[in-house]
Amino acid sequence: MKKEISSVENDALQQNIENESTTTNTFDYDESKDYILRVRNLKQYFPISKSMFGKVEAYLKAVDGVSFNLERGKTIGIVGESGCGKTTLGRTILRLYDITEGSAIYTDDNGKEYELATLKRKELQPLRTELQLVFQDPYSSLPPRMTVGAIISEAVRVHNVVPKEEVHDYVLNVMKRCGLQPHYYDRYPHEFSGGQRQRICIARALAVKPKLVICDEPVSALDVSIQAQVINLLKKLQREEGISYMFISHDLSVVKYISDTIAVMYLGNIVEMGTAADICTEPKHPYTQALFSAVPVPNPHRKAEPEMLDGELPSPANPPKGCKFHTRCKHCMAICEENAPEMREISKGHFVSCHLFDNEEK
Repeated sequence: MKKEISSVENDALQQNIENESTTTNTFDYDESKDYILRVRNLKQYFPISKSMFGKVEAYLKAVDGVSFNLERGKTIGIVGESGCGKTTLGRTILRLYDITEGSAIYTDDNGKEYELATLKRKELQPLRTELQLVFQDPYSSLPPRMTVGAIISEAVRVHNVVPKEEVHDYVLNVMKRCGLQPHYYDRYPHEFSGGQRQRICIARALAVKPKLVICDEPVSALDVSIQAQVINLLKKLQREEGISYMFISHDLSVVKYISDTIAVMYLGNIVEMGTAADICTEPKHPYTQALFSAVPVPNPHRKAEPEMLDGELPSPANPPKGCKFHTRCKHCMAICEENAPEMREISKGHFVSCHLFDNEEK
């Protein structure tokens, strides 16, 4: 549901943003690369309390200054604890929520750029086929009173993806590519397993020929064998169609397998970002190290020793001053309690937001 903010709330929100210091993630553009999405200092604040006169007094800072680039035909994995802002980030980029502040620039195949933060509803409509979302829960994201064929063909008809007389055959072809049998066309969602429902969700998204798909934990509700099938399907479709993915998940093993780049989020900010190989083999931020230490090791002779973080995840409505992670970090220093760290490139393509690396900027 689209979030509306009144002029009074907006003025208060802008004043709140100007008065508060937040972590700024800065990345330079590489002119040699073809970026389909460039996000800069993106913020999503939700009003949570008002005074008796209607003035907004507090905001929940779900996304608090996020920046990253996504190359065309590549996958960026977004990982972090529940409540860190991963899902809100994806929905904000797609303008399911109005962007509070910042920039999200989408570039189509012809090189035309669209600033998603400022586009009006009518201007966004033509882009809806190019920007798609696969929801987390395949049980609640499918309308129960519509058949599979009707679900997948609905957007095809609305956006005139193919002529009306070709819709049926087109949908059957999409279903086949997503591993769905033709006789599923007239069946209802409740007749399918979780893995099959997720394939229906993927087919619905791909039916309009998207260029960028945001996958919001698409395999979290599935068992391991079905997870592998769905991930392999996504990778196959990426190779065939050149689709770009923003893959949101808390399962680090899955993200490692599917992603080219991984961004680690904590309380609305990206704290570390780099290639999948760098992040998985040499995590630098204490939070990233704690996350990877909890990943099960498929070796019966090696004892897993997960690093336990102290305390609970702070509230995004009242984040700690300075580095947001300092209340749970074993390396906390005095500067961490006062100043938010900047995002630094410590090696080529590997960025970390931590005071431990203040003197190691590349």
